[in-house]
Amino acid sequence: MNAAFKKFLIGALTFGGGSVLLCLLIFIHINQGNVSLPLSTVVQSIINPMDTIEHHTVRVMRLPRAVMGILAGGGLAVSGVILQTVTRNPLSSASTLGIHSGTYFAVIVTTIFFPFAMAANGVITAFAGGLLTFLFVYVLSGAGDATPVRMVLAGMIVTFLFSSLTSLLQIFYENETQGLFLWGSGTLVQNDWGGVQFSLPFIAASFLILMIYSRKLDTLTLGDEVASALGQNVRSVKLITLLAAVLLTSVTVSVVGPIGFVGLVAPHIVKLIGYRTHKLLITGSFIWGANVLLFADVMARIIDPSFSELPVGAITALVGSPWLIWLVLRMKQEGNSKETGSVMAGRSALNLPLKKFIPIMLFVIIITVAVSMSSGNYGFEPIATYEALMGLTNEFMRNYILELRLPRSLVALLAGAVLAVSGLIFQGVLRNPLADPSVIGITSGAGVGALTTIYFFSVSTFWVPIGAMIGAFVFFIIIMALGAKAEFHPTTLALLGIGVSAFGSAFIQIMVVQAELGVASALTWLSGTTYAKGWSEILKFLLWPVLLFIPLLAVHIKNLDVLSLGDDAAKGLGLGVISVRFQMALLATLLAACSVAAVGSIGFVGLIAPHFSRLLVGSANQKLLPVTMLIGGFLLVVADLFSRTLLAPNEIPSGILVALIGAPYFLWLMKRRSV
Repeated sequence: MNAAFKKFLIGALTFGGGSVLLCLLIFIHINQGNVSLPLSTVVQSIINPMDTIEHHTVRVMRLPRAVMGILAGGGLAVSGVILQTVTRNPLSSASTLGIHSGTYFAVIVTTIFFPFAMAANGVITAFAGGLLTFLFVYVLSGAGDATPVRMVLAGMIVTFLFSSLTSLLQIFYENETQGLFLWGSGTLVQNDWGGVQFSLPFIAASFLILMIYSRKLDTLTLGDEVASALGQNVRSVKLITLLAAVLLTSVTVSVVGPIGFVGLVAPHIVKLIGYRTHKLLITGSFIWGANVLLFADVMARIIDPSFSELPVGAITALVGSPWLIWLVLRMKQEGNSKETGSVMAGRSALNLPLKKFIPIMLFVIIITVAVSMSSGNYGFEPIATYEALMGLTNEFMRNYILELRLPRSLVALLAGAVLAVSGLIFQGVLRNPLADPSVIGITSGAGVGALTTIYFFSVSTFWVPIGAMIGAFVFFIIIMALGAKAEFHPTTLALLGIGVSAFGSAFIQIMVVQAELGVASALTWLSGTTYAKGWSEILKFLLWPVLLFIPLLAVHIKNLDVLSLGDDAAKGLGLGVISVRFQMALLATLLAACSVAAVGSIGFVGLIAPHFSRLLVGSANQKLLPVTMLIGGFLLVVADLFSRTLLAPNEIPSGILVALIGAPYFLWLMKRRSV
């Protein structure tokens, strides 16, 4: 087979085969619905339309949805091509760089506070939000010196931050944001041709601009210095093409919501075939992006034949997150990652003695719990709490304080302590200071297990922690296997964990929609909350892990100090590295699973508490264990207190408050030390 024929064959399969597949998916897509239509009716309604209900169904409801899928999928894929070229980062896309979350947050804010500015589907707001988010992530990750993993890691954490803020607004402004939950998960639902008519001019204009700049983009791949030497105005080319890419993203988000990973998957399909010139990359990516999104929408309606509308964004995440993981591992194996170290928290600044610190911390926690018991919708009531404790008040107030507020504070205390210890163990076992049960995907797995137990098997709450543990264990095995392939490299492993977490979150999102949970209650559970938690959660989920697992960890905690010396040194000292790593990580996984079963997916406690503990008492894990427990418990008790009082009588999920602290801390930790 000569080179010319081989090139022709590849082109025919890429563009011709892609187009044929697209036509096939369109026909399958159009024929999906509550009523099946013969293929002849579908064809006739397009070629020779008549005034019948079948033809109107195809032309007014089903065909606009398919065309919108083509435009949205193609636009997101082309945007991904440009972002990957401009940032010189093969992992870049609107979803991995946080652009989707920025546009979504901007639209939510505008819808609630500035509804008059939502003209033209809110595309201007979405564009501004997406552009500012990209610039924020780009600068934060080191701009021109950013490595691919750092940039995407920053993008993912910014996504966590904006998602928390968005969930907070949706919970408190449920009426104003009604109908935006499904849209915020990504949906191609169209009731007429309005979305297509609005988006087509923007997408066509952006596509044309990028095709005009395709040769200049080819030059950019040679490097900025070479491109400048060849006469290119590098800044101008980057600015114009970047604006076009963000416009493509913002237009699609304003119509169909933030649909992730299409801009990552489709361009790499075309690149893997062998195309490198941007004219062909842009054209091929548009075709295959449309295929990816239409296929995801077809699969969403096959999975849910009741047509209650699964979010297509969740389906693309199920496909795209494994793709992201594969790309990260591929880059690591090819040696493309410039990362050589880890993001460290710094050495101890105070080195406080435990004999003084622990009594002080216990006293502070007792005072905080007392303040929490005394705080509610009616303000701060210490006298009422004292009377309840002494039996000097009526039965209602006594039960209100001792049966509602007190156990809720204790749930927060124990859950925070458990999560903090889990994070400490993961950081030591993986030698990864970015490790946290939420960051590396363990809490997501526990959430999948818990929801699966509740909604698919409809069993009693007794089995919920069992389901959470099974889910966490499965995700733990996946993370450990991926970690071994990545040589347990800190930032790479964190990114792999985020990919696994995205997969689990998509699965959770699908189950929430299937179970028809209320929007506010679903968002509250997904964010993690101590609301209405009491003695039952303590006895079922939290007390026995503290009494059983923590003493086990205390006995073997010195092994973490040995592991910190490196595998070779640890083996030289007689430690069974693989066995110890697996056993301790398994205990940490079980602790995280118990916490999720009790209070939902609360993240970042396991990141913040161990780092803050090191600043106080040093790096010896025997000291860190009790201090981390106390600080983690204190952190969540404070979050629970503020969740009830900041906007009383409304309540903020505790997990959102912790995320609003943890995400910026994580970004600061990345920025503090180069990797």
